[in-house]
Amino acid sequence: MTTGKPIVIADYDPAWPAKFVAERDLIVRTCGHGAFVSIEHVGSTSVPGLAAKPIIDMMPGLRSLDDAPPLIRLLESIGYEYVQAFERDTPSGPGMPFRRYFRKDERGERAYHLHAVEVGSSFWVEHLLFRDYLRAHPEAAAEYARIKYELAAAFNTDLTPSSDINVGYTDRKTEFVEMIKARARAELR
Repeated sequence: MTTGKPIVIADYDPAWPAKFVAERDLIVRTCGHGAFVSIEHVGSTSVPGLAAKPIIDMMPGLRSLDDAPPLIRLLESIGYEYVQAFERDTPSGPGMPFRRYFRKDERGERAYHLHAVEVGSSFWVEHLLFRDYLRAHPEAAAEYARIKYELAAAFNTDLTPSSDINVGYTDRKTEFVEMIKARARAELR
């Protein structure tokens, strides 16, 4: 039995890009201008017009994962929680040892996800490829929104109260995401 908060998909909010910029600027002021190669706005909130969970996904690009440890304390000082457990395998899936994951709440609700990875890594490349394809193809973004609304209705609770993912919801989206990434790679050829 699942417990926890319902999955909320919100219509696109034109304030999302400004929220990203404000938070990115706070991170840069806190961690220093040279801490990251780049900080990208990824995920559904980065695609104009796309419905999304109202959580801003950010992808800070590191030169090396070895650069991450001193940044943890700095990010925690501005409200981020470092979730090291997601680097290891769990019953719900494989871990991501190539990513340093942080989350931040505002007013008791999840507001930001931070996925710190090495620039040029497959995680980095694939997330930008997916985002950029959806930005360039509004019909694909509309189809993705339809799928997310349907899945949110079918899988309307998180796995646990502290979880960031609902395995059923996430797994069902994966087929569409992989199809879009394949189309994007084909366009690049």
